[in-house]
This record gives sequence, structure tokens and C-alpha cells, in this order.
Amino acid sequence: MLSVYLICVGKLKEKFYRDACAEYQKRLGGYCKLTLIELPEERLPAAPSRAQIDAALEKEAAAVRSKLPPGASVVALCIEGDLCSSEDLSALLAGWAQTGQKHLVFLIGGSYGLHPSLKALAWRRLSMSPMTFPHHLARVMLLEQIYRGFKIGEGSGYHK
Repeated sequence: MLSVYLICVGKLKEKFYRDACAEYQKRLGGYCKLTLIELPEERLPAAPSRAQIDAALEKEAAAVRSKLPPGASVVALCIEGDLCSSEDLSALLAGWAQTGQKHLVFLIGGSYGLHPSLKALAWRRLSMSPMTFPHHLARVMLLEQIYRGFKIGEGSGYHK
């Protein structure tokens, strides 16, 4: 069974986000071993300077790197990543499964994104949309798309 990690900066506070994530985590149980890791977002003042943001991103990156399993294939979600359809993601999952790699890790940064060092180590960089979404909603969207990708791969009617 595939081992998929979702490493997220920031904790879900809203019950509706937690409930949606729990539903997709349950659904994904039949397709992969999903490990979801939440890391705290660095606290910043109301109007942080660029230097403060960069320092926070570096601390968050160090925390993320400490949670990466050895030999993981990393997919960073970032605005400058490639746009990816549901079918493309399904093909990415299927192709990755055939490589024999042990762990596929998706990274979702906090409200200021991911540190450039994390984007640089990524096997793939993906963008969910040119629109801006709350990073907590991105987690729900990604879990649903991973589930949809597996459903497309099996040829089910879930993806219409």
C-alpha cells in the first residue's frame, strides 16, 4: 500500500475543516497509508517585515525537514507550481507508485507559503489554482483531490 504524507504548517481550528479532512482521511484508508502531520505556524506581528517573514519561513522549513521520511518524494504546493488537473494528479499518483519509492510527501505551507529551500527539494511543485485560498482550505482540497485521483485510477464513477 502506498505511503502518503501530508505535512501542513498551521493547525486546523475550525470544526468544519477538521470534519472535512477527517472524512477524506477515512476514505483514503482503502487506497494508501496516510500520515497527516501538523506543525505550528510561527507567530508574527500584525504587519511583519520581510525579514521577520523570512525568519519565520526558515524556522517552519526546519520543522518540516525534521518530519520528512528518508528518501521521500516531495510535492510542494505553491503558487508558482504547475497547474494540475484531477486526471494529471491521478497519473502522477499512479506513476509514482510504479517507481517503487517508499513515501510520497505533500507539503502545504502556512499563510506566507513555503521557504524556498523546501520548494527546491521538491520532486514536483504544484499549484491548485491561480486564485488564492486559505491554506486550511487547501488541505481539504488536496485530500479530496488525492482521493479523487485514486478513484480515477480505479475507473470508478466518482469523477464525472
